[in-house]
Amino acid sequence: MKAQSSRFGAPALAVLLLFSGLSLAAVDLRPALPHLEARGSYDAQHLLLLYSTLPRMVTALIAGAALALSGTILQQVLRNPLASPTTLGVSAGANLALVSVMLAFPSLTGWGRDAVALGGSAAAAFAIFSISARHGFSPFSLILSGMIIGLWCGAAAAILILMNDQYLSGIFIWGAGSLSQQSWSIPTSLLPKVALLAALALIATRPLALSQLGDAGATSLGLPIKWARGLIMAIAIALSALVTSAVGVIGFIGLVAPQIVRLAGATRALSQLIWSPIAGAGLLLLTDEAIKLLAPGDFVPTGAVTALLGGPILIALLPRLATASRALPGMASPRLVFGNRAAASLALLLLSVVALAIAAIFFGRATDGAWVWLPATSWEEILPLRLPRVAAAFGAGTVLGVTGLILQRLTGNEMASPEVLGVSAGATLGVAAAMFAFSAPGLTVQLAFAGGGALAVLLLIFLLSARSGFGPNRVLLAGIAFGAILDAGIGVLAAGGDPRGLALIRWMAGSTYFVDNTVAVSALSIALACLVAAFLASRWLALLQIGPETASELGLRIAPARAVLFGLSAIMTAAATLVVGPLSFIGLMAPHLAHGLGLRRPSIQLLAAALIGAILLVIADWAGRMIAFPYQVPAGLISALVGAPMLLIVLRRRP
Repeated sequence: MKAQSSRFGAPALAVLLLFSGLSLAAVDLRPALPHLEARGSYDAQHLLLLYSTLPRMVTALIAGAALALSGTILQQVLRNPLASPTTLGVSAGANLALVSVMLAFPSLTGWGRDAVALGGSAAAAFAIFSISARHGFSPFSLILSGMIIGLWCGAAAAILILMNDQYLSGIFIWGAGSLSQQSWSIPTSLLPKVALLAALALIATRPLALSQLGDAGATSLGLPIKWARGLIMAIAIALSALVTSAVGVIGFIGLVAPQIVRLAGATRALSQLIWSPIAGAGLLLLTDEAIKLLAPGDFVPTGAVTALLGGPILIALLPRLATASRALPGMASPRLVFGNRAAASLALLLLSVVALAIAAIFFGRATDGAWVWLPATSWEEILPLRLPRVAAAFGAGTVLGVTGLILQRLTGNEMASPEVLGVSAGATLGVAAAMFAFSAPGLTVQLAFAGGGALAVLLLIFLLSARSGFGPNRVLLAGIAFGAILDAGIGVLAAGGDPRGLALIRWMAGSTYFVDNTVAVSALSIALACLVAAFLASRWLALLQIGPETASELGLRIAPARAVLFGLSAIMTAAATLVVGPLSFIGLMAPHLAHGLGLRRPSIQLLAAALIGAILLVIADWAGRMIAFPYQVPAGLISALVGAPMLLIVLRRRP
């Protein structure tokens, strides 16, 4: 009886989701049905129903089914319960490619648009698989590299959008996943393509089933596993790219729908291929109809809401992902620097900071674009503009470098940083709340809200990771999941058409353009205070690294020490995020460069990471002001474009 109920559980649940979505759609359609028979006269409700409401419902069904089918294929081929177009960064790659080409060819439609999306998805997939191949396509490396690719693609797309303001609102809303329609062109063009790929997926049922046996087992039964896996993966990538091309990035449907039918009893490849698309279609339609009923008249991107719903499910699924705890190889560099050599390294870093700060202030471009040193006659006019920006970048870089080192030692993971763990996203959500709660929030209010948001994320990560014994990989994935949820929430706030939302988008890019003397002095003061506090806590960092049992025996109170360090990290992240936004990756890069110098002791590493962070952000701010002169690229995005590839390099080198 139990086997029979399990057999019919997946079909029943999939049909129930579809029926629920259709029922809610019927409630939405009921007021417009009397206008369906309008003839001979202009009827706005009739046109709205025929060319907007109905096409949107059909698009939701098709897109939901396609994404669920793509996620099912990815999870089966990779044998990874967290694989999906969103978590693997495939959708983000398609989005970046489309944004890049649409800025040059805004009228691109049809097969050309689909080809661009396919190319972007394929490039992202190639980057992810080339990194994960060194780790045997382990679940952790696949998901982490996919999410890093997604962050990098998002930063690159943001730079393109911010440098082309005339397309800002439209491209941002589309990229957030909009199902709004004005005709039947998208559903009628999307349906045959998805149907063809679905038919190919059904034909590939046997190779999918054999791939579950592993490479050796499938090969022994006559399946050329590499070719089969490549072709099946191509189907999944194409499904995701087509949906992204049509409606933007719809997050987490490809993760949630396959998990629902699998938990309901669909264990065979064929049953998953059949019932996952039905569940995905119903789930996306249900979500979209709920958005329209709960927020009538307000535009809320469906893709952002699905990410809000899917993030908690990703967190709930983390215990099913086998991850291993391990020590930080970067913290145990074989080349150690002591005594005079350590002092020499710090002195060299300090001289570099001073030299680069002077160059950033006095060296740049003149009004005609020529490279010049600032003449003394222009100091009074130019220095009040440049000096606060350089000072703020210096302070923020210092704080981020120290925060990154603290988080890496606390979590035991060399890839931890405020950006990767979602702490910066928490600070950003706090700033967004302050902007929407107060008409003109001051610096103190923004800092308080940002600190509260960052601390809340750290506490959630701490509580969730405590159940797994603070396994480094679990901590990292939990932080990434929280970051995805918060980023989606910020997207919902920013896409509503409110001017504060557009201001939030610009602020998130991390520009120092509006920094004044007050912000600069505050950034330097907070940096100095936090650096002193972190230096005083350096002994705690050293003891925590050798293990909680040994640290307790040596007199360290573990819980209070962790609480203080987490609180300090939250304050520093909040302060830095106010200056350079949430995506700088300075907190990742600076500690690794300090490790590369062979500096071993926590106190010495803290000073080195602070100086290196200042150097990196001062360079990023200067480059953002100069490389596209007279336009300016935000320093946060410049450093993110460098930081994300560095994170991938670190992941590739992990054993």
